[in-house]
Amino acid sequence: MSTSSRHPSPAGPPGPPVPLRRLPASIWALGFVSLLMDISSEMVHSLLPLFMVGSLGMSVAVVGLIEGLAEATALITKVFSGVISDYFGKRKTLAVIGYGLGALTKPLFALASGPGLVFSARLLDRVGKGIRGAPRDALVADITPPEQRGAAFGLRQSLDTVGAFAGPLLAVGLMLLWANDFRAVFAVAVIPAALAVLLLVFGVREPQRAPGAVRVNPISRANLKRLSPAYWWVVGIGAVFTLARFSEAFLVLRAEQTGVAVALVPLVMVAMNLVYAASAYPFGKLSDSMSHNRLLLWGLGVLVAADVVLAVSTHWAAMLAGVALWGVHMGMTQGLLAAMVADVAPADLRGTAYGFFNLMSGLAMLAASVVAGLLWQGLGAPATFAAGAVFSLLAMGGLLWRY
Repeated sequence: MSTSSRHPSPAGPPGPPVPLRRLPASIWALGFVSLLMDISSEMVHSLLPLFMVGSLGMSVAVVGLIEGLAEATALITKVFSGVISDYFGKRKTLAVIGYGLGALTKPLFALASGPGLVFSARLLDRVGKGIRGAPRDALVADITPPEQRGAAFGLRQSLDTVGAFAGPLLAVGLMLLWANDFRAVFAVAVIPAALAVLLLVFGVREPQRAPGAVRVNPISRANLKRLSPAYWWVVGIGAVFTLARFSEAFLVLRAEQTGVAVALVPLVMVAMNLVYAASAYPFGKLSDSMSHNRLLLWGLGVLVAADVVLAVSTHWAAMLAGVALWGVHMGMTQGLLAAMVADVAPADLRGTAYGFFNLMSGLAMLAASVVAGLLWQGLGAPATFAAGAVFSLLAMGGLLWRY
């Protein structure tokens, strides 16, 4: 494995592990902002596939198309928000706008009576995610010293994921309390979203741009040339990872196939995100002191195992094992990829760098979710997860070939 797969460190060899208490306070605040917004989002998303198929009568193929377009919209929007954040040097302002838009769209899910409003709300919600995503990630990199980036991104991802399993848990409790009233649960989701916006406004301090800094076009030819081949390699790897891992809506649908009661289906996302949250910080800290590419290979291997288990499972216990492996894969790779972008991108182009990274991942997410929906519709769930395993093996081959 090439030593170039380790991230560069101006201080020399990696130092001792960074204790949680030494990470900047704004990183903690950003983590709790993500936690609250994910509680809100996952209260909706953990039930939305069942609401669309069961209550609104959509086909699984249409669900796959909507999910793919929604997630791709979020990731593609990050290009523009990232560029704007580099030009103005105001990453927090864009993050506030993005989180605010996400909060404002939550009531639309409760009001939806047909596919049109669900589709519109899902797209607008993801536009908000797209606006905030690249500036927020660039803000994490701006706030954090280079030797702490793996830990910082891991912590933010871990807290984000705590919200991602707390949301479905809350959704399950309210579904049981209110006799499967989807719309009432969607309405409650507005509360944590509003709290996230308030915490971001009052709890996060953005580093000031250097005095006398001149605004330049981040996507000029000269600036784009400053994005190195190492950066574009990370972009390519991120896209392949996304292609191999389609929308998590298919985990929810797979759970229902194995006989899990409708009110309990969100527990699948609880299980996945519990594992994700528990593993994101440890693996993020580990990435500060080991080969990034080796850790990516391990993550892909875990994803192959998850896809195989989900393809062959016919019982809820086996399905949960596959979902847990999926969560381990997410913990191993998502914060790592974000830290890798920060390591290879110029500081004044970080927003743009995250934007292009997420553009390619967005296109891959669209393709993966559409293909997954069509495979599910035509050949069944096992074919969908088998295809994910094949893409993961191809990505592993690419990593091994280069290194």
